[in-house]
Amino acid sequence: MKFTRYIAVFAIPIFILSCQKNVEVIEEPQAAAQTMLNVSYGSDALQNMDIYLPAKRTTAATKVCIMIHGGAWTTGDKADFTQYVDTIKRRLPEYAIFNINYRLSAKPANIFPAQENDVKAAIQFIYSNASQYLISKDFILLGASAGAHLAMLQGYKYSTPVKPKAIVSLFGPSDLLDMYNNPVDNNPLVSFFLSEAVGKIPAQDAALYINSSPVSFITNTSGVPTILLHGGLDPLVNASQSVKVKDKLTAAGIANQYVYYPSAGHGDWDNATYFDAFNKIVAFLKANVN
Repeated sequence: MKFTRYIAVFAIPIFILSCQKNVEVIEEPQAAAQTMLNVSYGSDALQNMDIYLPAKRTTAATKVCIMIHGGAWTTGDKADFTQYVDTIKRRLPEYAIFNINYRLSAKPANIFPAQENDVKAAIQFIYSNASQYLISKDFILLGASAGAHLAMLQGYKYSTPVKPKAIVSLFGPSDLLDMYNNPVDNNPLVSFFLSEAVGKIPAQDAALYINSSPVSFITNTSGVPTILLHGGLDPLVNASQSVKVKDKLTAAGIANQYVYYPSAGHGDWDNATYFDAFNKIVAFLKANVN
């Protein structure tokens, strides 16, 4: 009887140690890097994304960079950003990258706010699959031109499913009513293409322009740390569009940085400008995304 009891007592710590070893193996997965292309987040053919997951990622530490391409809301593709994926991987190795497409406006189909809704749906998809992808809930949004507009609109207007930790805006429009009424160099084509994307002119629906403008939603509680980069010779989006965001964020007490390149145009920047831009973007994210 005593012998049996001694065996049982001795067996208990062995069993506990065995369980502890098994738990350690389960809790320390070594996830391999993974690339998944054209992953659908909706039923439309353009509602898809390319996913780049880093090795050794975890739900505690792996941040998320969501890239949103430009193209005046009517053209463009996530492929436009593909050339920068390796740059972001190298400079921000702790980030998973999601390069998204969205439905393009083609009046009368997919006019505003279709693009806004698609970005929200894509973010919801990523957020809902965070545990599967082994990524955290620390999101940043990075967009160029129309994509920067959509990034800022999502970040300032919505707090669900997640509030982004930071936004990167490359020459993005922020006040569509002002952009329509005061186009760069009084170029009527800017106003025309904007109205084609929106689906109406301001005289028909000024509220739609206001509700689709990121500056309409910046407050001291809704603002997100933002770095804005803009060229002084941009023929499509006046640099004042970025200044408006900077001024409202500053007034709201939200961290921001405005980077102005006097001789740069609309994305057709030289290598030195892009190199400097990425340096500033990385520094801003490291300072503001913890």
